[in-house]
Amino acid sequence: KMSDTMVTMVTTQLLSLKEVFGRLDPSKVAELLSPEVVTLGQSIVDDVVPMQWMSSIPQSVFVELPTQTKRLLEHMNTQFLSDFTIAMQGNIESLFNVRDCVIDQMMMDRSKLGILFRKCGQKELDFLTNSGLWFGFLLGIIQMIVALFWDNPWSLSIGGLIVGYATNWLALKWIFEPVEPTRFGPFVLQGQFLRRQKEVAAEFSTFFANEILTSEKMWNSILTDPKTTPAFHKLFKEHFMKFASAIALGFKSFPNPEVMSMAAAKAVEKLPNHVHVLHSYVDQQLGLRETLRVKMEQMTSAQFERVLHPIFEEDELTLILAGAILGLIAGLIQQGLTTGYLTIPTWGDIKAGVKNMKDNMPSSWEDVQALLLRWKTSVMEFDLKQVVSRRFQKMKSRVRALLHRVSNLKSKSSSREEEDGGDTSNALSPKEP
Repeated sequence: KMSDTMVTMVTTQLLSLKEVFGRLDPSKVAELLSPEVVTLGQSIVDDVVPMQWMSSIPQSVFVELPTQTKRLLEHMNTQFLSDFTIAMQGNIESLFNVRDCVIDQMMMDRSKLGILFRKCGQKELDFLTNSGLWFGFLLGIIQMIVALFWDNPWSLSIGGLIVGYATNWLALKWIFEPVEPTRFGPFVLQGQFLRRQKEVAAEFSTFFANEILTSEKMWNSILTDPKTTPAFHKLFKEHFMKFASAIALGFKSFPNPEVMSMAAAKAVEKLPNHVHVLHSYVDQQLGLRETLRVKMEQMTSAQFERVLHPIFEEDELTLILAGAILGLIAGLIQQGLTTGYLTIPTWGDIKAGVKNMKDNMPSSWEDVQALLLRWKTSVMEFDLKQVVSRRFQKMKSRVRALLHRVSNLKSKSSSREEEDGGDTSNALSPKEP
């Protein structure tokens, strides 16, 4: 699903197949492939027509052909390759399926998507990991203040849950929002990922051009993709049969159509062994790295946000809930250290707590004023040193009680083992007469 989302972006916003493949020079392609056609043709003749129409032509004829005839054959060869290249450029969208090419690679080697994700979003992953320290610290201060005023053991666990949830939620929001640059006083705010558009564009385009959409991978897709090979075979067969027929007629030979069809099929089958001469030229001439980089830099902020965010969206809720659960566990540990025991609230406790909160909610302006006055009085009378000292002494006594309880359990266990040992020795000793 992630690969499909990424390919949709590439094919609809970054890449035009006709424009890119139109950069190839048919005459240059023909020049590179011409020597391979000779080898390919000889291989086809050996496989398909060793004893038929070609056998009537002495082999010495090919060697002793006049120079003008050789040039004519070379011209026909070049013209065939050039015409076929032009035909491929005009029908490239039916011959090459970018979606299948990319997704097949991602499914065969799943590490590729992970590598691309890390290259483009490593800083966001690091921020998501490290932000827990800063957000947790700031939210923990609020939690500490609440715990000082609200002497309830569950304030630590509930606070840990809220802090864990809020930390990951804030981190994700910080990465992708606001999408558009937003002025806030003297500051311009924008999502961390969106501010790195040029940097990400360079990483994305380099990886795609060097690892995914290479000439070798694209030719492999054109020649093997079940969705596009029928169209390629048909186009190649048409041009090959015209070329072969023209050569045969030049030697006053009239080949069997069935043999020509077999020869065309053999040519398609053997073609993958000969296109390697094009890879260097195609990779350089298509210029996919520069094309993808420029197009990605020109994307609007809203479009660019969809490059990485969909991958986070798949597990966004999981990330947030994981933070909440870890925060709850940390709060439970704090509660255990502070109180010496852990209790799980029942449904009745929760309902009673909610009802108590509702009852204490101010219902009028006078109630609000009274609440503010109580808070003001509490703050003015608040002695941090005294409260911290009281909490520390309380925690210290709880830890002592816990250690004392563990010591008693160990003593009881030792006594029980000694008793069991004594019983065993008595049972094994012989009875006195």
